[in-house]
Amino acid sequence: MRGMIRSSWSIAVVTLGGLVAVAIAIGSPSRGTVAPDNSSPPTISGDASVGSQLTANPGTWNGSAPFEYQYQWLICGSKGEACGNISGATKKNFTIRDGDQGNTIRVKVIASNRDGSGNATSDATKQITSATTTGTTTTTPTPSTGCPPGKGNISVKDMSLPARLLIDTVSSSPSTLGRDTQSFTVTVHVTNTCGQTVNGALVYVTATPYNQFDIPPEAPTNNQGDAHLTMTRLSGYPVSSKQQLLALFVRARKDGEDLLAGVSVRRLVSVTVNLNS
Repeated sequence: MRGMIRSSWSIAVVTLGGLVAVAIAIGSPSRGTVAPDNSSPPTISGDASVGSQLTANPGTWNGSAPFEYQYQWLICGSKGEACGNISGATKKNFTIRDGDQGNTIRVKVIASNRDGSGNATSDATKQITSATTTGTTTTTPTPSTGCPPGKGNISVKDMSLPARLLIDTVSSSPSTLGRDTQSFTVTVHVTNTCGQTVNGALVYVTATPYNQFDIPPEAPTNNQGDAHLTMTRLSGYPVSSKQQLLALFVRARKDGEDLLAGVSVRRLVSVTVNLNS
């Protein structure tokens, strides 16, 4: 009789243990929800004028990397309202069309990973203006300086030696790169040794060491002297678990001149990295 009681007690313990294990297995998911969730909305860089190219920055997303991004550009009213899809405009870049003036542009970004997808939409651009023209005439540079007269914005075509381009400032959006950063936009402001802002200068940027972020195509500076270049993450980022900076090699040049000669300029800068963010 004692043996039967002991046996029954053992069976009860085993059965209770099994029920607890089942309850734990049912009540505790293997991992939390990690589908893409937007924490910083997409942004648009570029001039809001006919013929200008806009570039989408997908923003910041939480969830399990890697992410894949899809884009849909939207044409909206003058105040960013009543938006509709622009047919075929599904690339990272969009060139504003003739007839879009008076309206605004937004971009919707769809982020996907192995757990699902999410979407977020940017703020509207400024109201689109007609095509920006800088004129076809050129100004003869002053021989002693190599710059045209005045202190405003000038075309790089009107520069010659001994004048040189200057990389005045470099900024990034976001300003700090995190462990899950998939892309960021670099804004380079170009001036010259005569104190003028320069349009039409070709700007190149690459991360060092290589294979952290891709190398975007050269971008010309606009009438404010700014060039916007978006860099997308590659497999080499981060280079280590202790990385605190991303070094960037930046170059500005005049089209048609030797890369290492003429009025061109090069500069090494860095972007802050916080792998805990």
